[in-house]
Amino acid sequence: MERWALVTGAARGIGRAIVERFRLAGWRVWAWDVQPMADAAVPEGVFPMQVDVADAAAVDAAMRAVQARSPRLHALVNNAAVQLTKPLVETIPEEWDALMAVNLRGPFVVSRAAFPLLREAAPAAVVHVASVHALATSAHIAAYAASKGGLLALTRAMAIEWAPFGIRVNAVLPGAVDTAMLRAGLGRGHVAPATVEAQLAELARRTVIGRVGRPEEIAAAVYFLADPEQSSFMTGHGLVVDGGATIRLSTE
Repeated sequence: MERWALVTGAARGIGRAIVERFRLAGWRVWAWDVQPMADAAVPEGVFPMQVDVADAAAVDAAMRAVQARSPRLHALVNNAAVQLTKPLVETIPEEWDALMAVNLRGPFVVSRAAFPLLREAAPAAVVHVASVHALATSAHIAAYAASKGGLLALTRAMAIEWAPFGIRVNAVLPGAVDTAMLRAGLGRGHVAPATVEAQLAELARRTVIGRVGRPEEIAAAVYFLADPEQSSFMTGHGLVVDGGATIRLSTE
């Protein structure tokens, strides 16, 4: 059976790894991102679309185009996100709203638009890519942490509402993963060394496993939650994939 997935924030980092993981498993994948994917880098079976998930009208139009090609979606992965690294008192409402529009409103808008296709494909799955910041956080990242906490709550609510339609809803909560977003976020000063490589080494030292994660490791967890053969009895769950970072007491 031909299976279809839709992944947002698919052009790079964790999103690109998720697309590749589904493709290698034989799925056909709609790859949405606000930035274009270079044609030469798009593998067979992947269908890129330039979509801003914060724009509800654009999402609805894009979903109609998806439905015209694939009237069923067996999996939706809401991965698109942006980060804001500054003190809360210096964050202006427009910055807060712009982040929430992508990180929290985006998954709502995309999921709502995808619901008829997921229901048609049932059993189907939605996987939200949240963050360990939904559970434990640090300074100067309040807006991002709040958006990911909201996404985890949305996961539970959707799981309850959509279970009667044969749609499971779960979330993956990554810890420190070596992506452009992580490296950019190191500038907020929560890790002491001056250079990026030294900061990454310090993050690795603080992680129980002793290293930061790789995008493909998060992609594997996402695929596990999307695959009905591996996780058919899981819904409303937040799967932490952080190398053990959140299990250690901060006072240790």
